[in-house]
Amino acid sequence: MPTTLVSGGAGYVGRFIVNVLLERGYDVVVMGRRAPPPGTFVAPVKFVEGSLDPDRDQSAAFAGVDSFVHAAFDHLPGRYRGGEGDDPAGFRLRNVDGSMALFEQARAAGVRRAVFLSSRAVYGTQPPGTQLNEAMRPHPDTLYGEVKLAVERRLHAMAGEGFAPSSLRVTGVYGLAGRDSPEDKWTPLLRDWLAGRPVEPRAGSEVHGEDVGAAVAVVLDASFDAVSGQVFNVSDLMVDRCDLLVMVQQATGCSNPLPPASDTSRFNVMTTEKITSLGWKPGGARSLRETVRDLVDRLHAGAAVR
Repeated sequence: MPTTLVSGGAGYVGRFIVNVLLERGYDVVVMGRRAPPPGTFVAPVKFVEGSLDPDRDQSAAFAGVDSFVHAAFDHLPGRYRGGEGDDPAGFRLRNVDGSMALFEQARAAGVRRAVFLSSRAVYGTQPPGTQLNEAMRPHPDTLYGEVKLAVERRLHAMAGEGFAPSSLRVTGVYGLAGRDSPEDKWTPLLRDWLAGRPVEPRAGSEVHGEDVGAAVAVVLDASFDAVSGQVFNVSDLMVDRCDLLVMVQQATGCSNPLPPASDTSRFNVMTTEKITSLGWKPGGARSLRETVRDLVDRLHAGAAVR
């Protein structure tokens, strides 16, 4: 089976990607700053230490590797937008130049496919209600979006015979990456609401982490011509906090006040026909319901332990 190196594989989104690839029969090498503890993934993986240092030769990490999935990103804990803190120059250096150094070393080592985990943030500010498609001109309005777009463009310029790079513009990611995974973004929201604390109304586009992993696998399995130098949107549902908490209410019987529904008429929805044409099918409402159930169960289990 093919061997894939996943940088940032022990991170939140990286765990989903690694597990999906393992379940589909890939041999996986995880690159990161430190080895993940045993049991992090659904099957054993190899580990190689690595970083986003643009001056470091990490060519040896790609020996025997067929494809490279770059999910690593250097940022302040818990922050992507604004993740540069007070070091925007270092943020750009590590995430653009450091990323490109890895892609260049991968190609020189004979890696044939590369997938970059980009972001919805590259689109930036667009007219209200406009659908976001891969052919439109991006207008990133954050350094995070600028950095992702810079890597996309430089990576795709490397496309050629024997090397097929592609980028996935991923929206907000939800879900539990495993029994011992770090706390997801919705657990604090559920905890606040169950405790009777007020919740601000909000809605946004979301995709389950397993569907991000499936998108990576679909692109890796597609023909060179279908993906080389291409960008693909990865998004699934509009999720309103009000609707999310209704599911929690049904699961728990809690009668705390719900936040008002959000107005989503001006939201910029991402089109996904391009990646669905390759066979990608997200989990939709089913995955959302299952995740809410799992989050409630996890909260109850945590309360019982305390």
